[in-house]
Amino acid sequence: MGKELYVKEMRPGVYRMDEAHEATGYLVVGEEQAVMIDTMKGYTDLGAAVRRLTDRPVAVVNTHGHPDHIFGNVYFERAFLHPADLPLAGMFARDPEFVAKCEREHLRMPPFEDVREGGVFDLGGRHLEVYELPGHTPGGIVLLLREERILFTGDSVNHHLWMQLEGCAPMDAFVRSLDRVLFLEKRADCILHGHATDFDDVSLMRCLRNGAQELADGKTENDLPYRYFGGEARQHPFACLPDRAYSSDAHVICYRPETLPRS
Repeated sequence: MGKELYVKEMRPGVYRMDEAHEATGYLVVGEEQAVMIDTMKGYTDLGAAVRRLTDRPVAVVNTHGHPDHIFGNVYFERAFLHPADLPLAGMFARDPEFVAKCEREHLRMPPFEDVREGGVFDLGGRHLEVYELPGHTPGGIVLLLREERILFTGDSVNHHLWMQLEGCAPMDAFVRSLDRVLFLEKRADCILHGHATDFDDVSLMRCLRNGAQELADGKTENDLPYRYFGGEARQHPFACLPDRAYSSDAHVICYRPETLPRS
């Protein structure tokens, strides 16, 4: 499709892959194995790009089942996804345009293997720990690179969070999900999310949680309209800390008013 892939080494053996500035995935290379965290939309041969960076065996771990995170799976043999997102991923994998691309280029989606909280990917000298964070999707996960203190959050924690889609959790349930994993603040220093240009301080997670709590409490008086491909929604700004480093100055949660708790 002529969409360029931009690769940057964020830390030794940790690569950010930015596909056409639409989504990002991350290659983490250990002494024995490697993991590709999310594969974006598959515009380019991601498998070939990975092979230029490492000769270790590579498995894919998808943080959730949206197409801008799973379509590049077609360039790999193994892929892991939380089972709660299997219906979502299956729906997008049946998209006629994607099916036609696979047929045209003789590609196929590898079957998904289960990944759940408590799982650990041992790469040799590096470990990726799995934690469940439902909200943006029912089967959202985040991955902690233990040794580097990096938290990979997919879309579950980012500066422009979409919670207006079908399948997103109610806002009060999302707050509870975030509360359950806030202990990761003590185990990570920074976040790399699914549309990142750089590292974010780990405090982004708590700041997002506070913004979601404001929505759950009905504090929407300063919210603005938000138009996306599915129609109209609203966007709620939330504050981040003034003395921390973030990759964006704007922080919003997008939502539909009818999904908020009723007072």
